[in-house]
Formats: sequence, C-alpha cells, structure tokens
Amino acid sequence: MIDRASSVREVIAVNSDGLLILQQALKDQSLTEALERALALIEQMKGRLIVAGVGKSGLIGRKLAATFASTGTPAYFVHPAEASHGDLGMIQADDVVLMLSWSGETKELYDILNYTRRFNVPTIAITGGANSTLGKKADVPLILPKVKEACPHNLAPTTSTLLQLALGDALAITLLKMRGFTEVSFRDFHPGGKLGAALTPISDIMVKDDGLPIVAATATVMHVVGEISKKSYGIVGVLDESGKLEGVITDGDIRRYLEANSTGSMQKAMLETTAHEIMTTGSISLAPERLCARALSVLQQNKISAAFVVEGGKPVGLVALIQLLQLGVA
Repeated sequence: MIDRASSVREVIAVNSDGLLILQQALKDQSLTEALERALALIEQMKGRLIVAGVGKSGLIGRKLAATFASTGTPAYFVHPAEASHGDLGMIQADDVVLMLSWSGETKELYDILNYTRRFNVPTIAITGGANSTLGKKADVPLILPKVKEACPHNLAPTTSTLLQLALGDALAITLLKMRGFTEVSFRDFHPGGKLGAALTPISDIMVKDDGLPIVAATATVMHVVGEISKKSYGIVGVLDESGKLEGVITDGDIRRYLEANSTGSMQKAMLETTAHEIMTTGSISLAPERLCARALSVLQQNKISAAFVVEGGKPVGLVALIQLLQLGVA
C-alpha cells in the first residue's frame, strides 16, 4: 500500500520544482528574446491566434485558446486531425499559429506546420525539443527546460504540460497588460455567472429615482421613519438645500435616538426634531462606475448594509448588501 498523502505531496513537489526550473530558464537571454518576439507577433497580428496541439498538449492548447480569447486576444483552437481534412482553410495569412508539442515531433502537427511554411503564416512553438522538427521550423520557438514528469515512470505528461500551461498563461496575461485590458473590458467577455456579476458597474443595478430613500434636512423624525419604512433599505439620505448629500440616518440611528429620548415628550422627539439634528455626516459613498465586487468589499469592510452612489455631491443611487448577494457577487 502506498502512503496516499505522501504521494500527493510528492507530485506537487515535483510540479513545483518544474515551475522553479522554468523560472530559472526565463533568465536566459535567448528565451527572453524569443518571448519578446512571440508577444510582438501576437500583438501586431491582424487576424486570430490559432492554437493547435494533440493529446495532453492539445487539451492545454484548448484551455490557452480560451484564456487568450477571454483576455482580449482573438484566439481559436484547431485540432490537427481536422486541419488535415479541410480545417487548414480556417488559417489565414494574417493569423499567427501557436503549436504545442513537448517532443516537437508530433506528426499530426506536420500538415499545419507545412501549411504555415508554404503560406508564410507566422508560427510560434511551445516545445521541449530544441532540435526537433517543430523547434527548428517555427519562426519563434519557445523552448521549455527539460523536467522530470511527476509520473513515477517519467512517462505521463504532468509536469511538462504544467509548464506549457504556465508559459501560455504568462503570454496571455502579458498581452492583456500590453493592450490595457481593464476590468470593464473583461466583463464584456464574461457577462454571465458570478464573474459577470462581480464585474458589473453598480450604476447598472443601483436603486435610483423614486426608489431612492431621501429626505430634506428639515424633515421631521416622523418623516424619516416613514421613508425608512417605505423604502425598506434601513437608511435614508439627508439632502441640503442644493440637493447634495449632507448625511445619512439609519434605522439604528433612529432606535438609538428614541432610546435616548424615551423619558421626554414623544411629540417633540418625532415632530419637533429634524433630520439634520440626528443625521451622521461623513458617510461612506460610492461612485457610479464602481464595480459590484469592489462595492461589496467596501460594504463588508465598513460593516454597513447599504451606501449611496454619489455624483457631483448628489445621490444618484443606492446599493444595498442584499442586492449584491442576490446578484451573485462574492
């Protein structure tokens, strides 16, 4: 019987060692220069990045194509077997081809490789075979260092595919930075699910117009209580004469105020005291372009259930914690 926990730790250790070896290899000038050429080719291309690979390298290629596409680099995975039966026509002269093969001698890639040579389509290779067919024929060979596979027989692609993935991801994220791809840009490619919710600007989901819980600074406490009850957000904004947000009153403020004045006249407490007298100034506010994920973080860090969205000093919306959670922001 093997020690299962020890085996898991050993595999992770081997993979970690592989990444450390890759980090060290990236200090080599030849690989650094190759990376610069690869990034320039992809950044300047007019078409798409065509990714190809077979077996485990193919699976890594599919993932990388998805990562490139979702971070601003148009990309598409072409299976070499399909390419040999008509899909070569999908590769155009203004594309760049990225091929993955640890050995560099994957025969299924030859048709694509020969096609790119015939029509001068720029080709990048991620391979461990510096002297392989792919390593020699690619315009930009990115040569990965030789590493031991996590497989005890040194056969199953494990550490080698991890290095392919790591280098491919590094290319995609570097291109993201080069293009100035922002969180807003990212949302355009990820409108659904929790990620889409997190990257939604709060202006898209905030309560506004007649739904805003607001009162004038001269409003009575009775009016404030009515507005809190009517709008059900546990907060009202207090506006000055120019319509700017002067302060806020929460249902907690109301409870504490009534408790402090429980021995006095209820009429005075409710009808003769104004919102201005009991409001809290310097409250947390948000800008309309703030993303939902960041808004949630602000609310949680400050332990508040809602905040006004302010533009030019005036409240234009309200975002509540419950809204963000229901939207799926986490």
